[in-house]
Amino acid sequence: MLVLGLLLLFLGWYIWKKEKINLIHKYHHTKISENNKKIYTEKIGKSYILIGIVMIVTGIINFITDTGYGWLIFVISFVIGFVIMFKAQQKYNNGLF
Repeated sequence: MLVLGLLLLFLGWYIWKKEKINLIHKYHHTKISENNKKIYTEKIGKSYILIGIVMIVTGIINFITDTGYGWLIFVISFVIGFVIMFKAQQKYNNGLF
């Protein structure tokens, strides 16, 4: 979880701050206009960062405790991050593909 979380943190930061839209699969950004590129990469990057942070936190919670709270936090946050990505795709790419 830690390694994947760190990877998503790095990718999210790179997509958001460096506007590296090419790190997102080609069919997800084929219809993104140059005017919307900044806001699109910001939303996608932040959602990657959110999911990455939650993966790290989930790993720590699961390592320290023997409860399901880590996974509960992960599922809720993953859904939130996925919804943010889905809405950005719908709005700026006129659909998922």
